[in-house]
Amino acid sequence: MVRSWDAAVERAQDRLAVGPRLRVADEGGEGDERRFALWDLASLVEGELGELVDPDALAPEVERGWRERLGESGREWPSGELYRRRYWILDDGGAVAGTVAVDNWTKGPGQLAVSSLYVSPAARGRGLAGAALDAVYQAATAEGLPGYRLEAHWAWRPAVRYYLRRGLWVVGWKRSLSFARMPQLPSYQVREEDGRLLLLVADRLRGWVPILAAGREGHRLRLDETADYRGADGWVHEYARSTLALHLALAGYPLVRGPQWWAEAWRWAEAGEPEGLAYRIEEFERAARESGRATAAAHCPVSPPGPSAAPPPREQGPGPAPAQAPASAPGQASAERAPVPARQLADSGDG
Repeated sequence: MVRSWDAAVERAQDRLAVGPRLRVADEGGEGDERRFALWDLASLVEGELGELVDPDALAPEVERGWRERLGESGREWPSGELYRRRYWILDDGGAVAGTVAVDNWTKGPGQLAVSSLYVSPAARGRGLAGAALDAVYQAATAEGLPGYRLEAHWAWRPAVRYYLRRGLWVVGWKRSLSFARMPQLPSYQVREEDGRLLLLVADRLRGWVPILAAGREGHRLRLDETADYRGADGWVHEYARSTLALHLALAGYPLVRGPQWWAEAWRWAEAGEPEGLAYRIEEFERAARESGRATAAAHCPVSPPGPSAAPPPREQGPGPAPAQAPASAPGQASAERAPVPARQLADSGDG
């Protein structure tokens, strides 16, 4: 068996392998690996093309057709434990109900990297995806790792909403939307009050404390911070604005405070201010149009109205990033690929 070079990750993987609701996918041999690949494909078809397929009923010619339609994202990467360990999610009766994978190296500040999270439509609404994520978090923190990180494409809207409903913080949007659960970050919630969205964090003594508030000011965004935000620790300071920005985008609020902010949007094209998310959303949706795929529910215009609403100068900022990791590192591409969404999770209440 290939051993992880990171001892803490290896121990966390071993914890997951003996958990009651997960089973290592490779234990069933080549047939098990092949089945996992088909479930991975089914989730990609649902996430990118919006069509439900039964992974256990995919004939070879049908599989080829789906992979051709998906293009690069439908490519089947090499299997095995070198890059990540793959698990079946089991239901109450021990039957296979979904998939999840965990990298054999960490991302960000030493977090477990989660991918291929998927629950079959028939098994949704039972909390299986949430239980799998909780198991990953518990395994990570038990070994001294700061939680986990996962990715989702902007267009995979139900999956994005599900991760936000799980209370994950938004930590970036360089190639896709990045979410994290970390012990350094408190629980948070977002409320709508008087036409504004408020981001509140849990405080042991004071309960829910508002730190950011945002709403419309004409066709533009107004973002206000409280004294509690200015006094918050570095982790909350770093990710609160990114997290609220994604909630604003999904709720249809503008993300740009004015032409001057928009002209600087490229500075936050990886994370940070809401204008950076607006900039990246335009990149995501442009890539979807160029690939001939319809985007998810249309987002409200992100640029300020008027002649000063030209997009940020592309030569000053990072260029559009590919939706998938480069093919030159196939194992890493599989590990870094945004997790396959269970698109109906948000609708079914799976938690």
